[in-house]
Amino acid sequence: MADASPGSGQPETTPRWPRIVLKLSGEAFGGGTYGIDGTVVRQLAEEIVSARRMDVDVAVVIGGGNIWRGMHGAGAGMDRAQADYMGMLATVINGLALQDTLEQLHQPTRVMTALHMEQIAEPYIRRRALRHLEKGRVVILAGGLGAPFFTTDTPAALRAAELSAGAVVKGTHGGVDGVYTADPKLDPTATKLDEITYMDVLNQGLGVMDPTSITFCMDNGLPIVVYDALTEGNLGRVLNGERGVGTLVR
Repeated sequence: MADASPGSGQPETTPRWPRIVLKLSGEAFGGGTYGIDGTVVRQLAEEIVSARRMDVDVAVVIGGGNIWRGMHGAGAGMDRAQADYMGMLATVINGLALQDTLEQLHQPTRVMTALHMEQIAEPYIRRRALRHLEKGRVVILAGGLGAPFFTTDTPAALRAAELSAGAVVKGTHGGVDGVYTADPKLDPTATKLDEITYMDVLNQGLGVMDPTSITFCMDNGLPIVVYDALTEGNLGRVLNGERGVGTLVR
């Protein structure tokens, strides 16, 4: 029997995709700074619950940059692999914070990690993750790929393919609501794009996700939506296909 959850019952509307992988940056969890901002995590959790009310299966991949970023450690002289493993642990901390908040909202949730730490989370097993999604649980995928030298964009793309998701939905923070022709914080003439191709993202170096992830999504026909995760109701608007919300990469 499926868990009782906010996703039970009739969907409010027909979403574009019945299953998504939601990629959230660690910086978003910190409200743009270090640490975990409980108010921001609550808002993100409420957005996920709203997606479940639309009967959308949601798997979440979280970064850890609000706590530790491997590249920073490597830049300070640390061994890169060691620094990256520390970053993977930071994503688990964020995952546990999101799980707690979702369950306060009565949304059944499982944290699965690429690094084994059975006392606090399940190991990532594809078939088990699929079963959790089928039962209406939100699956939080932490620990990156379990290997150094990859950003958390890569597991977002890979897990989306493994779990038969319809799209990778990447939430931004800091008021950037999609993909622009240039950095809108630095170039006031930058214009927002409603849609762009994978190749244009790669050729123009637009920084939507890392090149490995963009290429993987292109090769597997996985669309990417970049949107502002910190604007209330935006995830639902993306799932409804509302024009002007975010940027579609395909």
